[in-house]
Amino acid sequence: MHNNFGTLHAIGVGPGDPELLTLKSVRLLSGTDVVFTAASPKNTYSSALEIARPHMDADIPVVRLEFPMTRDKEILHKAWKTAADTVAEHLADGRSGAFLTLGDPLTYSTFGYLYKTLRQLHPDLPVQIVPGITSYQAAAATTGTILAENSDNMLVLSGINNREKLVNGLRNTDKAVILKAYKNFPAIREALREAGQIENAVLVSKCGMEGESIVRNLDNTDDKPPYFSLILLGTQVG
Repeated sequence: MHNNFGTLHAIGVGPGDPELLTLKSVRLLSGTDVVFTAASPKNTYSSALEIARPHMDADIPVVRLEFPMTRDKEILHKAWKTAADTVAEHLADGRSGAFLTLGDPLTYSTFGYLYKTLRQLHPDLPVQIVPGITSYQAAAATTGTILAENSDNMLVLSGINNREKLVNGLRNTDKAVILKAYKNFPAIREALREAGQIENAVLVSKCGMEGESIVRNLDNTDDKPPYFSLILLGTQVG
């Protein structure tokens, strides 16, 4: 077993705008030996890689790690093990690496699975996590939405939840963010209506990317918003 691994830096590249990477992320990207990206076996494109490219050397090696979109635990664990072993192999002999992830590495990120697997299989491999700006922080800034103030509680919900779970969450918080709002949008909209929050909601899609859109009336939008979509429930100022 190698005991002279280089450090893996998990870098949150933010929601889409290359200027929203932190100074620390930019510095680490410019000095790393290899870059790791996550992708589905059916998709070779990496949004995180495209966001980070302006801050990378043109000739830096890029290694694609496959994270299959499935609920099959056996397939998932095998993929996570393969990814962890690949990272360990590339970081042997003191080489450093950067794993790119949209938003923040520890918020709904594939990095979480890689991190846990590395800790199990390669506990001697140093990992440094660099936080990134989340999509909902960027969306709040774009729309002028105050997410929380004074004694407010703010709840971050997954749009994959069923309607009952969404309604219960929305009824028991002051402000809320619904991430992954693309997949289950009709049910999300009904949950917002049932919780009496439909008029307070703003849908933001592709924040910081080409084709960015803001919809403040959810009754007048398509049932299938883009993949990069979220909903904010805060104090609308902008």
